[in-house]
Amino acid sequence: MNTPFSMTKNLFELPKDMIYLDGNSLGPLPKSAIDRVTDMMKREWGEMLITGWNKAGWMQQPVDLGNRLGRLTGAEKDHLVVGDTLSIKVYQALASALAMRPDRKVILTDSGNFPSDLYMAEGLVKSLNQGHKLQVVAPEEIAQHISEDVAVTLITEIDYRTGRMHNMTDITALAHAAGALTIWDLAHSAGAIEVDLAKAKADFAVGCTYKYLNGGPGSPGFIYVAPRHSSIAEPALSGWLGHAAPFEFEQNYRAGLSIERMRVGTPGVIASASLDSALDIWDMVEMADVRAASMELSNLFINTLKTSCPMLKLASPRDAKIRGSQVSFHFQDGYAAIQALIARGVVGDFRAPDIMRFGFTPLYIDKDDVLVACKIIADVMQNSLWDRSEYKIKAKVT
Repeated sequence: MNTPFSMTKNLFELPKDMIYLDGNSLGPLPKSAIDRVTDMMKREWGEMLITGWNKAGWMQQPVDLGNRLGRLTGAEKDHLVVGDTLSIKVYQALASALAMRPDRKVILTDSGNFPSDLYMAEGLVKSLNQGHKLQVVAPEEIAQHISEDVAVTLITEIDYRTGRMHNMTDITALAHAAGALTIWDLAHSAGAIEVDLAKAKADFAVGCTYKYLNGGPGSPGFIYVAPRHSSIAEPALSGWLGHAAPFEFEQNYRAGLSIERMRVGTPGVIASASLDSALDIWDMVEMADVRAASMELSNLFINTLKTSCPMLKLASPRDAKIRGSQVSFHFQDGYAAIQALIARGVVGDFRAPDIMRFGFTPLYIDKDDVLVACKIIADVMQNSLWDRSEYKIKAKVT
């Protein structure tokens, strides 16, 4: 399939004179989401009121959306469910995995993992108080630290700072050979690269939908549980909607069947409507095409800036095959430089201590965008246009 990216670009609300290279943090608004959310609020909520849970399919929506995401992540049917937040899903997956390996106490992760994953792991270890240990190693050292002491590996497939990719298949195989389980965070993978959870034999996976997937700020997280574990993975957060029969109103908890047991709270129906609209666009594309185009765009970006901006030190792998859909540079005054670029219509973001980060999503970014962005970046960097006091004032969100 040849994905018509020139057509998909027109399906997003993109401000005039802005080149948006930050879809790795928050995807842009699908134009159709405005009508879809309005319809949900006016017709479904407004006219159906509480009957919408049945008539509009609100109660089934988390599984239905999960199956649509399954096409982008290689998840088996009815084994991925949407809801809550990524952090909640990390906690669920980790607690379930540890319970499945009660004789092991090590959670193995790496220093490139997203901090909130580590925070959730730290909190769980503390609350369990059973002698578990969070072992953090360098990303390139994960394989050599997988031992028979490890209960589970907790790894973000693509490093949020550098874009460096882990090999999911190889690490999962090593973990299984040692008797360990795997949890893969797909926050920077889903919608960015080809993912095949079933083929890789992953045990658990989690992710969010507001980055590359364009679900909108606050759109729900998701969790995947492999079929071989889905009826035995005990949910640590025994929410009402994870119960086998929520409307029997039993006083004691009985876990639901399969992936349903990983549901916790009431689904965010308004946010889910926005995600549903975004997935209509994803239904039009093939991930192989997205991946090939994003590698081409990011290579063009690196090659163009290599000569014009020698002050920017590449932080991402040079080989696109082991790099996600982002390019990162080290620059001491990276925060100010990013603010100067935003002021000129090129939107990237900053990650401490010195990372300037740019994302490449072919659904709405093309070669012309990349070349114009490179020209503006060169001007800002060569002429030190970032060296102004207003660009150095840190905002709450960087």
